[in-house]
Amino acid sequence: MSTSQTTPKRERLEARVTAEQKALFQRAADLEGRTLTDFIVGSLQASAQDTIARHERIALSPAASEAFVETLLNPPEPGPELGRAARRYREFRQTQAT
Repeated sequence: MSTSQTTPKRERLEARVTAEQKALFQRAADLEGRTLTDFIVGSLQASAQDTIARHERIALSPAASEAFVETLLNPPEPGPELGRAARRYREFRQTQAT
C-alpha cells in the first residue's frame, strides 16, 4: 500500500526586472534570511492580500456611518412603488404555485 503524499501543482510566474531591482530584492531577502524566490513570493502574496482587502472594504465618513446605522435602526416606511412591487411579487408567486 502506497502512502505517498501528493504535493500541489506549482505554477511558474516570470517577471522581467532591472539589475537594480533584482539587487534590491536580493538585499531584502538576504536581510530576512530568505531565498530570493521565497522573499518575492511572500511579498507579492502579502501585497495582493492587502490590495484585495483594501478594495473590498467599505469606508464611510462619520456622518455616513451615522446615517447608515440610523437607517438600519429606524428604517423609513416603504413607499408606494415598493408596495406595488410586493403585491406583484406575491401575485407572481401564487401563479407559479398553481
